Order: sequence, then structure tokens, then C-alpha cells
Amino acid sequence: MAKHSKTIPGRGLRVADQIQRDMAEIIWSELKDPRVGMITLTEVQLTPDYAHAKVYFTTLTDDAAAIKNTVEALAKAAGFLRAQLGLRLHIHTLPQLHFIHDTSTMRGIAMSKLIDEANASRAKDADED
Repeated sequence: MAKHSKTIPGRGLRVADQIQRDMAEIIWSELKDPRVGMITLTEVQLTPDYAHAKVYFTTLTDDAAAIKNTVEALAKAAGFLRAQLGLRLHIHTLPQLHFIHDTSTMRGIAMSKLIDEANASRAKDADED
């Protein structure tokens, strides 16, 4: 007897990647809410049963109010986005969408700045010796 398709290694990752690609296209082409500006979907994490998907995104601005408005707009549009996703993606269970602002890029920039400052300080100390 053939194994169930969910036991195929990496299938969940492939489905999450497809959801990310389709969601990016739907948001770009079909979502008309002005509160959702230029966003980039960075990752989709899917539960093993495909019931829930965490959709991580970044924005061009770091303004907390703008990010809050974007999260609210995406949460309000989640039903529409899920319906459009259902037209494109043919899986048994369509996941509930949960949108989360991804701060990893900002943390990375801050870490890079700290490293640059430490290197500059170290070079200054080496020149003094």
C-alpha cells in the first residue's frame, strides 16, 4: 500500500514555499487595501497538518504605527487571501493565515553596525600601539 503523501520528506517545505510565492502574487496584484504598502514575504511556516500558516513579512519603514496598520489590514484580508489561495493551491486543507512582522532584517542591520563599530574600535586601538 502506498504511503500517504504527507510522509514525503520536504513536502511541507515545498507547500510552504508555494504558499509564499502565491501569497506574494495575490497581495501584489489583487489586494487593494491601501494600508498594505510595499511588503516582502520572507517566510511561511506551516504546521504539519496544514491547519495554520505563519506568514512573516517585512516592510520598507520601521514605523511602529505603519507596521501595526499593515498587520491589521492583512489580518482583515486573511479570508480573501485564503480564498484566492484556494483557487491556486490544490491541497486537502487550506491553512488559516497568521501574519507576523519579521524583525530579523532590522536585527541583522543592528548587529552588522555593532560589528563595524567594534572593528573600527579595534583598528583604532591597534594603530595606537
